[in-house]
Amino acid sequence: MLRRYGHPGVMELREVPRPVAGPGEVLVRVRAAGLNPIDHKTRDGGLRVITRLRLPLVAGSELAGEVAAVGAGVTRFAVGDRVFARVDKRRLGAFAEYAAVAEGLVAAMPASLGFVEAASLPLAGLTALQALRDELKVAPGDRVLVTGGAGGVGTLAIQLAVWLGAEVTTTASARGTALVRSLGATRVVDYRSERFADVLHDYDGVFDLTGGQDLTDAFTILEPGRTVVSVAGLPDATTARVDLEAGPLKAALLWAASTAIRRRARRAGVRYRYLFMHPSGSDLAVLAGLVDDGHLRPVVDRTFAFADIARAYAYLERGRAKGKVVVELPDDGPEDLAA
Repeated sequence: MLRRYGHPGVMELREVPRPVAGPGEVLVRVRAAGLNPIDHKTRDGGLRVITRLRLPLVAGSELAGEVAAVGAGVTRFAVGDRVFARVDKRRLGAFAEYAAVAEGLVAAMPASLGFVEAASLPLAGLTALQALRDELKVAPGDRVLVTGGAGGVGTLAIQLAVWLGAEVTTTASARGTALVRSLGATRVVDYRSERFADVLHDYDGVFDLTGGQDLTDAFTILEPGRTVVSVAGLPDATTARVDLEAGPLKAALLWAASTAIRRRARRAGVRYRYLFMHPSGSDLAVLAGLVDDGHLRPVVDRTFAFADIARAYAYLERGRAKGKVVVELPDDGPEDLAA
């Protein structure tokens, strides 16, 4: 339970009333939940300017489990179905033994996966799919750079870019090189020994997952008119309007905050887009199909017991995970625990 913003210690594991599936909702018995950088940024309060949450609430962004009940009007799911979801950004709730989720945000799990692997897919997979397919509009023959390819989003982005027909370059440490090559990257730049801006040029798109100097350098390697999509830079007015459905005041604030980075992009003759993915059951179904067809495989770095969620947060925040960090909920524990 997140009662106030702050350090990892503000999270509490406690008993809460079991949610009820309202009209159009699915009640999921959660078997596993993925952790993401956005989860600890939410806990820290770093996203308060962008997303206002009503505390206290149950945290957590993505889950996999079994349908325990369905609300009025639900037609696509039945009790016992194995499902996964990226939950509503304004409600969260994945770090609990039960979660009520709108039917439109839920999809059937890939038949070939267990709960832990399925729980690692929704947020990172949707982010990568929407960035590459919808924003970069990756097409066969494109040359695409994915920075930070060994992380949770990066491991999926490499595979999705390859599926879309791109030739993929990524940045990684020597420790992550074998992993990203196994996922389809044809070129790997070791970020500890060289800058990709010194060796890459005339690319068709960049998916920036690392920010900082990498984001600045990304503008310099693109063909004119191409796009950098980032999840690690600064949100802009498009983010507020399209991804957050915010009003004109917040759009104006983000437009002002992103002035410097937009100016860099304009000088380079390229486009900048900061992306907040949108939850989508239909896009999750696309990802599930790709998994079962052998085009996509989740990479789980480490799994923790739900009771050790504080340790899972700490491990994630060290920034060295190769793939995703997931917490697994007990099959026979108390039925109303939440974090």
